[in-house]
Amino acid sequence: MRTTHTARMAAGALAALLVLAGCSSKAKDDGGDKAAAGGVKTGEGISGKTISLGVLTDMTGVYATLGKSVTQAQQLYAKQTNADGGICGYKLALTVRDHGYDPQKAVAGYTELAPKVLGFTQFIGSPFVAAVKQRVDGQDKALVLPQAWSATLLGSPYIRVIGSTYDIETINAIDFLMKEKGLRKGDTIGHVYFEGDYGENALAGSRYMAKEAGLKVVEQKIKPTDNDMTGQVVALKKAKVKAIVISAGPRQAASLVGVAAAGGFGVPVIGNNSAYAPQLLATPAAPALEANYYVASPALPIGADTPQAKKLVADYRAAYPKDSLDNGVVAGWTAASAFGEALKKACATKDLTREGVDKALLTIDAFDPGFGITQDFSDPEAASSKESVILRPDKSAVGGMKVVREAGASAAAQGYTPGG
Repeated sequence: MRTTHTARMAAGALAALLVLAGCSSKAKDDGGDKAAAGGVKTGEGISGKTISLGVLTDMTGVYATLGKSVTQAQQLYAKQTNADGGICGYKLALTVRDHGYDPQKAVAGYTELAPKVLGFTQFIGSPFVAAVKQRVDGQDKALVLPQAWSATLLGSPYIRVIGSTYDIETINAIDFLMKEKGLRKGDTIGHVYFEGDYGENALAGSRYMAKEAGLKVVEQKIKPTDNDMTGQVVALKKAKVKAIVISAGPRQAASLVGVAAAGGFGVPVIGNNSAYAPQLLATPAAPALEANYYVASPALPIGADTPQAKKLVADYRAAYPKDSLDNGVVAGWTAASAFGEALKKACATKDLTREGVDKALLTIDAFDPGFGITQDFSDPEAASSKESVILRPDKSAVGGMKVVREAGASAAAQGYTPGG
């Protein structure tokens, strides 16, 4: 989810880790966990009758459109929950920090909020979540539901990816290309990907699928600051690829598809879930995107024909009438709802400490927010789902996306173990 050079990212994250390794969180409330009225245990992030939750987002960087939608959806969830009486008698309060997809700001934001909040309903950026994973797992143990899908985040009972990881998502994407877009054994595919956890985890899916299906992969690594994909298109055209996977941001995807179309290179292109924003349909790349671009998604789009989607569309439009609808709304709402469900279950056991909320999430094995895919959080070693929905840009659809293949997990994805 990328605006700095690799060296700066690596140096910033490493420096932050070194600093974090030598310090500890602020002291807990005197006397440790405290019992509130009604016998409910509480700890960090709860003061009076308020549960404080952290939001580490990108409002000004590569994923600004996503960050805005995710955050506003979560603010809407908190507002509606509070209007209904809150959770366990507590009101939810979100503290938002914009890191602009800068690693130093992301780690600094986490460092600031970690002692003050019960957990995080949002943390955009796989590399940034990975940079604080050691601290989350070691001393903080605060539940983090990231807007990041790298398999490197699996294995933690506290950092819980919602949906299929990028490698699984890419396997399902290539399966779609083979079953419905003419890609076959012996063909060559291109993969344009961001350096770092996101792109490299997606690439692992391409490499696995290539081995399983007898394909060849031509790799094109890019930086988040690379916005013109002309060089990549030229290289992939020369390699005679039959299809392209892109694991980058919306801007890079639009450039790739637009440049390819302008050059008469009409191969299908499919992106990971974070490689699209409906705002692209207002750009000159719109015709090419509608004709030849697909997106693998961990959920049905915001315009889905489900009661939950229709209600969310109406509520979001009422709350933010000037803002467009996109799948960031679905992602944000889903994460906030999952966190809310964990809080409700923790309330039932009278334990709203971090430990209580973490344990509560582990009991949720069939979470259905109404967007086509049920999530299982019971196994920290596994993705909560191996299913993907394949979408296509469409100006006429609510949220700018329509479904071209319903939720499902390919046979290759079912037999795949991240990191295995």
